[in-house]
Amino acid sequence: MAQDHLAASSPLPEHARLAAFAGEWNGEEVVFPSRWTEGGPATSRVVARMDLNGFYLIQDSAQMRDGKQVFATHGIFTYDPDDRTYKLFWYDSLGYTPPSPASGGWVGKTLTLVRGSLRGNARHVYEIIDDDSYSLKIQFSPDAEGWADVLTGVYRRIH
Repeated sequence: MAQDHLAASSPLPEHARLAAFAGEWNGEEVVFPSRWTEGGPATSRVVARMDLNGFYLIQDSAQMRDGKQVFATHGIFTYDPDDRTYKLFWYDSLGYTPPSPASGGWVGKTLTLVRGSLRGNARHVYEIIDDDSYSLKIQFSPDAEGWADVLTGVYRRIH
């Protein structure tokens, strides 16, 4: 009898670790001046859920400045057991499609994911503060050596 390969795998503990970011969150952010936007304070609403049998964290965010939505993101996080790294597929309202996902891993309570492209390198650093809050730092580097902040934020769970 043929084995059903579609039902063969199950999420690993590494997948389940991403559930720390599941839920609804309000964020207070600082946007740094860049070639993409002016700097200043912002707020974000983040909604994230574990989905597709627990293999993926799917995250949507909407950033507000001066009472208007100015930026939105759609992120898909997973763990790749083949190369033993976490992956972040990131899409945003600027419309750029990255050639590959960001990759990285956990050190303690910090998940760092880096991706390179012809435009430069992006680094996302997520740090769990406690069960109800986390921080995010997004940085850019043309050469993956000197990193400049693009955005920093602290996100608190909505109960």
